[in-house]
Amino acid sequence: MKDILRNNKGVGVVEVILILVVLIALVLIFKEQLGSMVAKAMEALEKSMNEVLS
Repeated sequence: MKDILRNNKGVGVVEVILILVVLIALVLIFKEQLGSMVAKAMEALEKSMNEVLS
C-alpha cells in the first residue's frame, strides 16, 4: 500500500492537463475581450507600419 501512495509517475501529466484545462477555460470565458484586444493591437501595428513605409 505504501508503494502505491509513493508512486508519483503520473503527477506531472495530471498537472499539465489541469493547467491546460484552466487555460482553455480562461480563453473561452474571455474570448470576446481577447479578440478585441488582439484586433486593436493589429490595427496599431498596421498603422505604425503604414507610417514607416510612407
